[in-house]
Parts: sequence; structure tokens; C-alpha cells
Amino acid sequence: MQEVAGSGPVLLLEPFYGGSHKQLMDLLVQDSDWTLWTLPSHKWHWRARTSALVYSQTLPRDHQYRVLFCSSVLNLCELVALRPDLARLKKILYFHENQLVYPRQKPQHRDFQYGYNQILSCLVADEVVFNSQFNLDSFVGSLRSFLKQIPDPRPQDLEYRIRSKSRVLFFPLDLPQVEPFLPEHKRQRRPRVQDQSPRPETRSDAQSEPGLDSDGGPECAPDQVQPLHIVWPHRWEHDKNPALLFWVLLRLKDRGLDFRVSVLGERFSEEPEVFAESRDLLENHILHWGFLESKDQFYKVLTESDLVLSTAKHEFYGVSMLEAVHCGCFPLVPDALVYPEIFPDQYRYRTPDQLCKKLMRFCKRPDLVRTHTVQVDMSRFSWTTLKPQFLDLLSQTGGT
Repeated sequence: MQEVAGSGPVLLLEPFYGGSHKQLMDLLVQDSDWTLWTLPSHKWHWRARTSALVYSQTLPRDHQYRVLFCSSVLNLCELVALRPDLARLKKILYFHENQLVYPRQKPQHRDFQYGYNQILSCLVADEVVFNSQFNLDSFVGSLRSFLKQIPDPRPQDLEYRIRSKSRVLFFPLDLPQVEPFLPEHKRQRRPRVQDQSPRPETRSDAQSEPGLDSDGGPECAPDQVQPLHIVWPHRWEHDKNPALLFWVLLRLKDRGLDFRVSVLGERFSEEPEVFAESRDLLENHILHWGFLESKDQFYKVLTESDLVLSTAKHEFYGVSMLEAVHCGCFPLVPDALVYPEIFPDQYRYRTPDQLCKKLMRFCKRPDLVRTHTVQVDMSRFSWTTLKPQFLDLLSQTGGT
């Protein structure tokens, strides 16, 4: 266990200190006098089961804390039962993801306890915060069906009790300056990506949208004749649906289309077999394969890419998709999950065949994505915009 000690009134607890969980806590603790206690980001299932007991024995009993902020990996109900002194604090629970709708390869593999722990944590929290409206709605909307697994009598009225104390606060992105890495065609279109407020669509904007282009188009500059570079920056797990990724890439290859692909993202000891099966088949198209330890290198690959693709069956926010948009990539996402909340219709596909048709077109005309200005207001997700809301959330009022 690691501690970043401070004398302030806020106690931050993160039992799975990695990825977006780490990014959020690092932002909250920087330039503050708050205290952060973390556990390593491995063995997620054991962190969810046992971190409350570990924290109960480790956190100081002589303290001046007024606010407790933690992710939903922690069983907050167990912690405050074991440590009544912490029950008096203003308790804030933040959901990066929820376990009620997490897709399983087989229904019988779902562990009831993880979702149940999150429900109990919501009930003892003073405020429950979700990183997206989809996350909130899918959690609260699944409570009744989830609890039907319990024999009679079942708990009642939990939807109202939890929704009434819940709100949405986007996960904040503290994005670097990437201009030095950008190719010329991205630098030319950079100002709109950096806009702090959306502007009305103009005729020239509509003409630049790949979904609305005619078969004609501008003459390609020298940097437009390179093959389309697709990046897939997601965890190598089944819920990110790599099977769809490789299905569509192999269809593009079978049609003789030229493209390059970078398959990034975190890898684990057990990964879907489709990765190994597809690598040799796509050998001549692969530019990067596997996790990039350096964040700078990750951003550099994103700036060199043309199109960022999600094939996810499970997504509550999608940090890497927004990072890629920041780096000038054209997004393609499912018309489901959190994506309609973030990406306009022109960036969404409804079926695998529709995805394939879009990619076929872009492989033939990569200039369509390279000359397009992405219509996503990135300021909505920036730390600069969201910081005041987080500071207000962590104010010292509202405890029980």
C-alpha cells in the first residue's frame, strides 16, 4: 500500500491504482494537501473483495478527515462498518464502470457479489458520481433485474434511493500538447479540435464530412496518398470485442485494400486467442502491436494515425478514444453504450457490415478522414473545465 500524505480534510482511496483510476486520483491530489492511499492495480477481483479490510487496518485512527472519496472498486459499506469513525465523513463514491451490466462470455460466469457490493456502497454513500449518463442509467436501470436473482423477499425501492443521490461528472482529461508530433494536414486543421465551445455547422463543414462527401473531392496532397492508418487502442479483453476488429480487417485485406493498423492497449496473462490467430494473417499491414509503456510514445502513434476504431461491447466512457480525437484521429464507434453521449451520429456505425463499408470507403479515399475536422467539443472533458466541479464535490459539506 502506498500513501501520499497531506494535512487536508479529504481522504482519497483507490484500491485499483492503474489506468483511468490512477489518472483521476493523480489529478485530484496534485496541487492539494489531500491524502491518497492506493493499492496496486493487479488482481482486480481480490481488490474488490478484500481492500475494505486492508484499509480498515491501515488507515490512521487519529485523523481530521471530513470527506472520503473512493472508486466503486472499494466496498464502502464494509469499510465504514469496520471503521465507524469514517462513517461520519462525507462519503463520495465514483463509478468508472459498473458490474451490473458487465458483459460475460457465459452468463453463469457472472459473480453476483461484485454488483451487490456496489449496490451496498451506493446505499451508504452520501453522493454517488458516475463518469457518464450511460453508466448511471445502466446501473440504476439494471437494479431490479439484477436483484431478481435473490429469493423472496427482495429489497425494494433501491432505484429511487440510489438515483436521488446520483449525478454525472465526466472523467477529466489532462491532455498534453501534441502539436510537435502532428503531421502537416492535422496541424492545418488543429484550431477546431482545440475550440473551447462548439460553433454552428457551416456549408464547408458539411462538405468535409465523410458521410456527406460526393464521389469527387479535393486533389490529394502528397501526405494524403499514404495508406489509411487505423488504430485500435483498447484493453486486450473480450469485452472490447477484438473478434469484430479482426473480422473487419481481414475483410478489408481479402478485398485487396491497402491499410495499416496499430493494435495498442493493455495486455494480460490471458488474452483472447483471436489476437495470436490474426497477427500472422495481417503481418504486412501491422505497424504497432501491443502495449506502449511510454505515454509519449502512445500519443505519438495516435498523432500518426488517421482513424481510431472502437468495437466495444462494454464501454462507460472511453478515455483512449478521446485521447485519439485530441491527437487528430477520426473516430468510428458503435451506435450504443456511452458513445451517442459523446460522438455525433456521423461517427457511429450500427452493424458490422456498416462498419466494413465505412472502412472500405476510407481505405479507398483516406483523404476523406485526413481533411475532416472532427465535430467533438473536447473542452467538455478537460480537467480545466471539470476541476471546479470536482473541487465543489469534495467540499466539506454534506456528511452524515
